[in-house]
Amino acid sequence: MNTTPLKLLLVDDQDLIRESLHIVLDMDPDIHVVGLAENGHIALKQCEEQQPDVVLMDIHMPVMDGVEATRQIKATWPQIRVIILTTFQEISYVVDALGAGAEGYLLKAIHPKDLAAGIKWVHQGGTLIPQDIARMLVQQARGAADNTSQGAGVKALEEQVRADTYGLSEREVQVLHCIADGLNNREIAEKLFLSEGTVKNYISSIYSKMDVRDRVQASKKAHEEGML
Repeated sequence: MNTTPLKLLLVDDQDLIRESLHIVLDMDPDIHVVGLAENGHIALKQCEEQQPDVVLMDIHMPVMDGVEATRQIKATWPQIRVIILTTFQEISYVVDALGAGAEGYLLKAIHPKDLAAGIKWVHQGGTLIPQDIARMLVQQARGAADNTSQGAGVKALEEQVRADTYGLSEREVQVLHCIADGLNNREIAEKLFLSEGTVKNYISSIYSKMDVRDRVQASKKAHEEGML
């Protein structure tokens, strides 16, 4: 596994939230907070100076909001991964954030350990979209199909909604993607920052929910039903 901590930039206009996240996340040996910003304009300067791997971005901020900041970051530094962290769950914000190029969208009520795991997951190339938000977005975004800038985000969300047909948790969907990629239990554990025992439990649950016997069947069924 990579022993170099990922570089994280925290962007939030509330001092308490910004500093609290700094303290909590910097305690994780795999995460190094390289900068703090109270608005999107400062975030852009920090990205230029610090070149973070991941940006944790609030939406509603003065001077420049998180959606516009995300759009400019992805245009200038496409390798930087962006996770939107907000208290707002309205559909329009989700669409805007994903349309701007964000790889994930999480609510601030998330447990710190789950947040840290989510940051690492996105850094590894994954995406994070809560399934309740995914369901709402797919229902409402279908009516806006003419807006092609939303196409990729909507497609990704539709995949997650299909996964929800079997009652798969977000973590189980991540494990299923790894199975489809041909990873073994040890490799899945390393990629998702889990123990091998936990991975085995997730796989057993996936088999049961999808009514399959092995990895080949699980992968085939997931592909056939558009879950991957």
